[in-house]
Order: sequence, then C-alpha cells, then structure tokens
Amino acid sequence: LTGDLVDEGRPDEYAQARRLLSKLAIPYLVIPGNHDHRENFRTAFADHAYLPSEGPMHYCIDDHAVRIVALDSCVPGLHHGDVDAEGLAWLRRTLEADRAKPTLLMLHHPPFASGIPYMDTYSYANPAPLEAVLRDFGNIERVLCGHVHRTMLRRWAGTVVCSCPSSTTEIALRLADGAAPASYMGRPGCMLHLWDEVHGMVSHVSHVGAMEGPYPFA
Repeated sequence: LTGDLVDEGRPDEYAQARRLLSKLAIPYLVIPGNHDHRENFRTAFADHAYLPSEGPMHYCIDDHAVRIVALDSCVPGLHHGDVDAEGLAWLRRTLEADRAKPTLLMLHHPPFASGIPYMDTYSYANPAPLEAVLRDFGNIERVLCGHVHRTMLRRWAGTVVCSCPSSTTEIALRLADGAAPASYMGRPGCMLHLWDEVHGMVSHVSHVGAMEGPYPFA
C-alpha cells in the first residue's frame, strides 16, 4: 500500500483503515503518503514489525522470490516528495546487498512529472539523485508509486515506474496550463504484479467491484 491510507492523518481514521484492512486474506506492507501523519501511522501499524521505530520508514523485505524495498518519500508537514542523502545512502547499501535478485522499489511520490499541473506542484522535488542510485543496478523490476490516484507508466532510471489507480477518487486528467484541480469517483482499482522466474514480471490493472459478466470468450 503506497501511502495515503487516510485523508487527514487522525487516529480515528487509522482505526477505520485497520478495520477495513483486517478483512484482507493476504499479507500486506504499508508506507506513508503525504496525507498520512507519520507518528499516528506508526502507532496504528505498531504490529507491523518491519516498520522502523523512528525516523523515515525505509525498510526491506527479502523473504520472497522478489525483494521488496520501501522508501519513505514524505517530508513531514509538506506535500511534496523527497529523500535525503541519508535515505539514498541507505537505499544504495540495501541494493548493494544483492545485485542479482529481482527487486521492487515502492515509494509514495512518482519521481517524474505527471503532466497534470496542479499535481506536479507537489511532486517528487529532486529525482535526479534517486535516479543516479537506481541506474547503478540492473535488477530493479519496477518502481511502484501512489500519490496521483491514476495509472501512469514511464521508463525511468533503466526500469519501469508504475503508479497505481486509486481505491477512491481519481485525479482528473487535466493537462492544460492553469487547469483547475478536480477529481472524480472513478472505477476503483489496484495493481497485480505477477512474477515468473522464466518470463519475468507482468503488471496488471485490476478493477475492484461488481461488473457485468462473465461473458463467453470471444
């Protein structure tokens, strides 16, 4: 879950989020987004032992065929994204530990401009240092992001960046300069990243909710 689990970062919001997430039959990992309150977030997910007890919530899960590296791109009290030199040094050390194992990097802010002007005013502030780190490693299968509430794809830093659709409102695709901020209740969705040792990784957008069908295959 790549951040913005709640809207205002209040404890009661996290309590509601935990009630909803308790219905999941699969394990899940979390990182904060710009709408999260870091300490309230940490308290709400205190049972998630992989989360650091203080500071930015960078961590690595290396228990599966694909290594998952989480990078906390949030700047407390602000909406744009950034990772400081200490965080980038941690990332480099973590990636150096295994240059061969397929790896996913997850962070909240996409490290490039979306083209939606009112979103790009608080995008990832200076992605060049992060790009420089990732270009040194050829085993980064995907960079996974949230923040924009839309599906976006871009080739970047020698890999592919995917942003996930939202389970709630969708940011309006308004690309003109000076476009007014807006969002809509779009079809909610998530992404499924399917790993195969022979064929590599395939990423699917999976819509959530009841839909007509199934129909005979044509």
